[in-house]
Amino acid sequence: MDIQTQTAGRRRRSRRPEETEETVVEAIRPEMRPPLRDDDPRAAAKRRTAEILGHLGTMDEGVDEFYFSPDQIPDGWTYEWKRRTIMGQEDPAYQVALARTGWEAVPSSRHPEMMPAGWKGATIERKGMVLMQRPQEITERVEELDLRKARNQIKAKEQQLNAAPPGTMQSEYTNPKTMPKISKSYEAMPVPKDE
Repeated sequence: MDIQTQTAGRRRRSRRPEETEETVVEAIRPEMRPPLRDDDPRAAAKRRTAEILGHLGTMDEGVDEFYFSPDQIPDGWTYEWKRRTIMGQEDPAYQVALARTGWEAVPSSRHPEMMPAGWKGATIERKGMVLMQRPQEITERVEELDLRKARNQIKAKEQQLNAAPPGTMQSEYTNPKTMPKISKSYEAMPVPKDE
């Protein structure tokens, strides 16, 4: 009698009337792979990998560490990163200037996903910078003032270039052919070649 016949005979003898051959085989040979649990480390690793890649996107060197989605900004407010420290030292005068122009720190409780788990600080900080907010109306007014200052500086320089220096003839600087030419366009700068 061969081994298979002996094994089949033993199975028949040990089988109860309600058992089928499949239940006997299961009792003899346990499952090779245990069922997946909720706390399976491989499944947890896959979930965590998907979460991390969602934050990182592609792992290029060009990832902006200070990026925040414009959708995160509440209506009527603007966000900007502002300097908090330089080489670990705070600049109180700069902090006062920020406060005077309406900037205040964004509370970390508003965007807890931007800070590590268990963060005890009240602000959102990265590499010496702090995320700050101010009303959008104030930001728009400050931008208008800055634009007006820049245009006034350009006008002042144009007047200096077009004015005749003392001791020279006025006609040289009023003649359109000899007047200095001022370009207000953007052009590509020539890049010198290495030799």
